Amino acid sequence: MKIAVIGGSGLIGSAIVARLTLQGHCVFSLSRSARPNDPAAIKVDLSEATSSSYWMPHLKGIEAVINCAGVLQDSPGESTSMVHHQGVANLFTACEQLQIRRVIHFSAIGVDRETPSDFSKTKLSGDLALMEQDLDWIILRPSVVIGRPAYGASALMRGLAALPLVPIMPNAGSLQVVLLEDVVRTVELCLDVAAPSRKIVELVGPHKYSFGEVVALIRRWYRWPPAWQVHLPKAASSITYKVGDMISLLGWRPPVRSTAEREIARGATGNLENSKGLSVVPKSLSEFFASEPASVQERWFAQMYLLKPAVFIVLCLFWISTAFVSLGPGWGYGIGLMNEGGVEGAVATLVVIAGALADLAIGAAIGWRRTSRYGLYAAIGISIAYAIIGTILVPRLWADPLGPMLKIWPIIILHFVALAILDDR
Repeated sequence: MKIAVIGGSGLIGSAIVARLTLQGHCVFSLSRSARPNDPAAIKVDLSEATSSSYWMPHLKGIEAVINCAGVLQDSPGESTSMVHHQGVANLFTACEQLQIRRVIHFSAIGVDRETPSDFSKTKLSGDLALMEQDLDWIILRPSVVIGRPAYGASALMRGLAALPLVPIMPNAGSLQVVLLEDVVRTVELCLDVAAPSRKIVELVGPHKYSFGEVVALIRRWYRWPPAWQVHLPKAASSITYKVGDMISLLGWRPPVRSTAEREIARGATGNLENSKGLSVVPKSLSEFFASEPASVQERWFAQMYLLKPAVFIVLCLFWISTAFVSLGPGWGYGIGLMNEGGVEGAVATLVVIAGALADLAIGAAIGWRRTSRYGLYAAIGISIAYAIIGTILVPRLWADPLGPMLKIWPIIILHFVALAILDDR
């Protein structure tokens, strides 16, 4: 079967693409982060899908469509309305026009009962748009999804499990965690020609857990001793969510944002009987952990998860503060070094100003998600350039144990660390 998976680079989408490809289907992954050298990966942007005609070139010959696209909340370049409602409504219209009967659409658990945020409101609107179409649709509404790969809430839980003191947000509802393998298995069954259609299926696990219990189970999976749990006061949690909102304005996707605050209060529970018509018997989280021992790489990920934002914040502030110091308190020191190396007058002034502006640009580039990788490369390049130029002009700096020449190498290594952990998925 020729299948298009919208959002095929995400946690759920990539797992579906891998499984269906292994089974011999011809699968195309449609996403914003499509790999350029992969003929089965097609670059699409739901924010640009303002009419059904947008989808026509990408769906020719397709026999089934699986929509896994989703965003937590509005941010630069990401619109919940377009991704969850308008863009996919145009997708569904295109499917009807091209007579692509089978459409499997991922929504979110509980949107039919309560919509406390734009995330859940637009998810429900997308569901209703699909239900209006003359298609053999199936809407899947998963709870929190956990598997070997981690992203979003599941990655956050792993990161928190690495802490000796685990912060627990107030007013968090219960979770019926569903395993990624059970979600993928459900999609396989939904593609069968004999599978039911025009049906809504809630994908949940067999047990209800609190947020703290899930984190404790993950920590036990890592073979670490139990940790203390600290219940945060509402004021502290509100500040955390607002900080997440501010970070998202720079293009990053922290899982702790104001949308998460409203959604976790609703919880993620559903009706287990709802999926039994598809012959899927979901495994519990404990069964998954017992059958899939944690590797050292997964423990590394957990321990580095919360270090990642710290590394990028430190590097961003380092370059910005260096720029302001060069133009302020360090002005005389910089001019003195230029003079000592034989660069004097207006040329020395221009060199110091240009260096400060370059530092400022690098700090800004590292802080902005879309340019962060280029900022890190530029930072490494300019650091090496500083070392070469400093060696030529003022070689005595190497003899100073607290001088800039010795300090520059740990900074370069930290930039390589940032490059290694830059990708989210």
